[in-house]
Amino acid sequence: MEAPAAPHNPAEPAAARAGTDAGVNITVTSPDQMRELGLRLAELLRAGDLVMLNGELGAGKTTLTRGLGEGLGVRGAVTSPTFVIARVHPSLADGPPLVHVDAYRLGGGLDEMEDLDLDVSLSDSVIVVEWGEGKVEELTDDRLHVVIHRAVGDTTDEVRHVTLTGLGARWASADLNLLTA
Repeated sequence: MEAPAAPHNPAEPAAARAGTDAGVNITVTSPDQMRELGLRLAELLRAGDLVMLNGELGAGKTTLTRGLGEGLGVRGAVTSPTFVIARVHPSLADGPPLVHVDAYRLGGGLDEMEDLDLDVSLSDSVIVVEWGEGKVEELTDDRLHVVIHRAVGDTTDEVRHVTLTGLGARWASADLNLLTA
C-alpha cells in the first residue's frame, strides 16, 4: 500500500480539511488489503473508541469492519447490519466487544439512535458506525473518521483511497502512520 497525496474532498470531516487534526491517507488496491487495514487498525483500538465509516455503497466499509472484528478477536461473522441496524460481536479473548452499526436507514441526529444505547455501550466496546456522519458525533469528542473513496459508475476498479482522521485527545497521540506499513 502507498500513501498518496489526497485531493480535497467535500465529504471529508471539516476538522480534517482545516488541518486541526492529523490524518493519514492510504491507497488500498483489493478487498484483501482493506481487510488487512482493518486488522492493523484493530491493534490501535481500545474500549471506548468510536469509529465512523463513510463512503459510497460498495466502498469497503464492511470489509474494513470484518478486518477489525478479526483483529479484535470477536465472535461471529462480521456482515453488514443494514437490516438489523446494529450487531454486537462479543470478544473471544480479553478484549472489548465490537458493536457494528449501519446508520444508512436512519435519519439525522442522535435521537433516532437512542434506542441502540450506544452511549451505554461506548465505554466498554469499540463502536463502528457506517454512515455515521451527522448522526453520532454527539456521543464523544474523541472519534476516528474513516472516509473511503472509490471510483463510481460502471467500473471494476478495486482501488480505494482511505482517509483516517483522529479527532480529540484520544487520537492526538495515536500514530495513524503505523497503518501505512
